[in-house]
Amino acid sequence: MSRIRSKYTGLDLKMKSLLDEAKEEYVMYPKLFGHPDFLVRGKIALFCDSSFWHGRNWARLKNQLASGSNSAYWLERISKNRRRDKLVSRRLRKEGYTVVRLWDNEIFDDPQRCIGKLRNPLREGGVSAGRIG
Repeated sequence: MSRIRSKYTGLDLKMKSLLDEAKEEYVMYPKLFGHPDFLVRGKIALFCDSSFWHGRNWARLKNQLASGSNSAYWLERISKNRRRDKLVSRRLRKEGYTVVRLWDNEIFDDPQRCIGKLRNPLREGGVSAGRIG
């Protein structure tokens, strides 16, 4: 696992190119609580979340992990990530940021929808409230 990068991943670089194409103003890896991947227009904390590490479709993933090797470790690891994501989103919202979390497959499969979530996060359902699941 020491080779798993947290910065400049393929996912982050794809999102960077989408932001560049959309001519959005952003800072990559801003120094904010929770370490968002991007700060867009100075007010949107954007996280690009991997489906595995952040527990997308948690009920199904939990069952898969439970039947695999070292299941206790993986269940705790992903659960901890999910708890941290909720805490980070809650705190950033309290600090006045709009929090948008995009899944890896959304970024790669439907980039225009991702940009839409950034341009109008409330209308497009990009706000993190209830998104993790």
